[in-house]
Amino acid sequence: MRVAIIGGGSIARLFLEHIRRGDLGDAQVVAVVGRNDASRGRPLAKEFGVRFATDIASLMEQRPDVVVEAASHEAVREHVEALLERGIAVIVLSAGALADDALRERLERAARENGALLYVPSGGIGGLDALKAARIAGVEEVTIAVTKPPAAWKGIPYVDSLKVDLDALETPRTLYEGPARQGVPLFPANVNIAAVLSMAGIGFDRTRLKVVADPRIVHNTHHIDVRGRTGNVSIKLENVPAPDNPKTAWLACYSALAALKEVKTAVRYGT
Repeated sequence: MRVAIIGGGSIARLFLEHIRRGDLGDAQVVAVVGRNDASRGRPLAKEFGVRFATDIASLMEQRPDVVVEAASHEAVREHVEALLERGIAVIVLSAGALADDALRERLERAARENGALLYVPSGGIGGLDALKAARIAGVEEVTIAVTKPPAAWKGIPYVDSLKVDLDALETPRTLYEGPARQGVPLFPANVNIAAVLSMAGIGFDRTRLKVVADPRIVHNTHHIDVRGRTGNVSIKLENVPAPDNPKTAWLACYSALAALKEVKTAVRYGT
């Protein structure tokens, strides 16, 4: 399996390390894609002896079977449709970009019309299999509370606009509470899980999102509640932040690896 990675951060490095060790079978990274020559993906590609590319044409020369998007909402908008139109499977990690209905519909259509796989992994949460099953019978309510240490919310324009002194917080502070539709775009690197939950369940408008900065916790903590005809589901996850990125759960990084293993497998357990 020939794999290309869009992005040069912690998830890209994780893929390169595990694939080099042979943890993902016969997978081979054939390219790392960056926005330009100044991208941190360039030194990462050089370190692992992989081709570096900055455009689709250069990427296509490497004949990837699967492309992992591990960069940004912008990368989803810029690259994914063109890849799907060429019949290439794409694993999208910046799921919040798909809160844009028009974009999501274009990508879904490109996947269907070209026989390509559009795969959005669970990321740093669980329970999507139960939610998808319950949705068929009928789900009335889905809520998710995303609580992280204050450092995880730094550098976000929306949070800056609230004039919250994150370093001075002594008690939890709610940064947003409302529909996922409005909340997901406000936190582009932090609440992709709420987008995945919305798409697997009852949609962005009906899924409720609460975002909290809490100085008392050390884990990225998620509470999910589902109420429906098949019963109620409540899940709490306490995720260790990625070592070099407090905005991302380490579980989300490994969810991407697990997704890659699922792409070509003939046997699957759970959904």
